[in-house]
Amino acid sequence: MMHPASEIKLGPITLAPGVERRHAGSFLVAAFLTIGMMTFVTIGQTYVLNEHLGVPESEQGAISGDLVFWTEIVTLLFFLPAGVLIDRISRRSIYAVGFLFLALTYVLYPLAETVDALYYYRILYGLGVVAVAGALSTVLVDYPAEQSRGKLVAMIGVLSGLGIVFTNQGFGALPEQLVAAGFDGESAGRITHFAVAGVCVLAAVVVQFGLKGGVPVAREQRPSVRQLFVSGFSEARNPRVALAYSAAFIARGDQSVNATFLILWGTLAGKAAGMSSAEAVMNGTLIFVIAQISALLWAPILGPILDRLDRATGLAICMVLAAIGNLSLLLLDDPLANDGIIFFILLGIGQISVFLAGQSLIGQEAPVTKRGSVLGAFNISGAFGILLITLAGGRLFDAVDPRAPFVVVGAINILLFLASLAVRLHKPRPPVAKHAAAEARSGR
Repeated sequence: MMHPASEIKLGPITLAPGVERRHAGSFLVAAFLTIGMMTFVTIGQTYVLNEHLGVPESEQGAISGDLVFWTEIVTLLFFLPAGVLIDRISRRSIYAVGFLFLALTYVLYPLAETVDALYYYRILYGLGVVAVAGALSTVLVDYPAEQSRGKLVAMIGVLSGLGIVFTNQGFGALPEQLVAAGFDGESAGRITHFAVAGVCVLAAVVVQFGLKGGVPVAREQRPSVRQLFVSGFSEARNPRVALAYSAAFIARGDQSVNATFLILWGTLAGKAAGMSSAEAVMNGTLIFVIAQISALLWAPILGPILDRLDRATGLAICMVLAAIGNLSLLLLDDPLANDGIIFFILLGIGQISVFLAGQSLIGQEAPVTKRGSVLGAFNISGAFGILLITLAGGRLFDAVDPRAPFVVVGAINILLFLASLAVRLHKPRPPVAKHAAAEARSGR
């Protein structure tokens, strides 16, 4: 174990051996931009469907769900190969390429002339998501010392939330501002998308030149490509890893439901109230932003708590919070009502809680030589969550009620609360300090 004098810190975060402050600082910038750049596609898509393509409102829920479905097919196919590349080549190079794929998506999206074109562009978007999400998750495991893992996960959660607010509130409001300045609706959409693409290119530069190069193990210690392909799923024999994969399933599904259907619900409610497309999208985005602000304010409170709990115990508590947030929407009829804010606060707290707890658990359990592959399988589980929940959610949104997708997520939260309790009782983990010492002795 390193002597305390040799530890490098970035604020309250103790960094893993070999990680410098500039690497961690660049990662914080990248984390601020990553999720925001990924989630803008929902706002852009809603605007394109309404303003550029004129799709009937009665069809938008199913189309939105289908676009997410085909995106997740791409991610399911490529998350594991991307994890192998992350383990064998470089975290930062894969991260940078992912941002460039996102940039290309946002250049093409407002140029679509049919809904079918959006499906093709979503393939590029899916490849971008695979690369940036896989790299983000892996670097998040690489950079902290074990005793600071919950704190860094919380910090990344805060920065991701700020990035979502910056992207969605700033760029989400830009079309309306451009229309007010004299641009027509389609031109405003194109300019907004091109600006987001420019930010993606900037992010690619930051990660390529700011993150630590290579992989954290020597060449002779690296598992073979075949071992890496198999390891992501074979590690699920550990019940705690399997629980983390289940947490990824619902955390990513919850995140996608919030981004896709919360914005769409608010947008359609705004149009029903007589708003223009740009104004309705801005109001739909605002309720999503409220949820994200509550999430980023909650994250720094939860992070230190997770560092003091068994990770499975922490996940059980977080599943309860998420169930409350999702199921409470049954009490809300109008998403634009003044009293709706409390429901969106609860929703944001629940969403970020499950994300932080799942990431902390997999960060503790993933072996150092196979992190990219294990995180690839973790993200595949998340992709399955997005695929299944949004596919069903889009149809339930249109046919049953806009709140139906959230009820589905809340029900799954309850089931995984029970699974977390079972793992905690049958597979407890040593306290963090003892576990970190054991890892240091074993060279894990």
